[in-house]
Amino acid sequence: MIGLVRPPRRSLRFAAPCCFPIFAAISAGLGLVAFGPYEQVVLYVLQGSALISLVGLFLAYLRHRHTLPLVIGVLSAVALAYSFYWSFNTIGLYVGLFGLFCASIVNFAISRNFRRNTPILQSTITCPNCGHGREETMPTNACLFFYDCTSCGARLKPKPGDCCVFCSYGSRQCPPMQTAGACCA
Repeated sequence: MIGLVRPPRRSLRFAAPCCFPIFAAISAGLGLVAFGPYEQVVLYVLQGSALISLVGLFLAYLRHRHTLPLVIGVLSAVALAYSFYWSFNTIGLYVGLFGLFCASIVNFAISRNFRRNTPILQSTITCPNCGHGREETMPTNACLFFYDCTSCGARLKPKPGDCCVFCSYGSRQCPPMQTAGACCA
C-alpha cells in the first residue's frame, strides 16, 4: 500500500500557525493542539479579547482622565482591525497586540498612582473626653480647626504640631496630609 500513506498531521496548529508563529509555539508548549479544529473560533475570541481590552481602557479613562492608554489602545485596535478585515498583515497584527499590551501596562501604572493620590474623605473623630466617635466627611479645600463633640459638647482643637482636628483625633489624616504629606494650614 504505497500510495495510501497519509502525510503527517501538523501538531502546531493554534490560530493559523503559518500566520501566527508565536501563538503556534506557545500553544504547542502548553499542549493546546486540541484547538486546531476551532481555528476560526479562536480568531473570534482573539478579536473579542481585543474589544474587551479597549472597553476596559475606556472605562479606566473615565475614572482617571489620562488619555495616553486610551490613545495607544485605540490605535492598536485600529491596527488589529486593519490586519483582520482589510489587508492581512502579520506585522500590523503583532503591533496591534503589543500595543494593547503596552496600553494595559501604562493604564495599570496610572491607575495605581491615581489610587495612591486619591484621599479618603471619611474619618471618624473620637472625642478624648467622652470617647464618643462620629464619622465625618473631611473638606478638601479647608482645614477644620474646631470640632464640637456631639455627645458631650466639648470643643476639640488640634494638638500641638497637627494642622487640624482630623489629624489629631480622626481615624485618618486630612486630605492634604494623605496625598502630599504637607499641612493644609
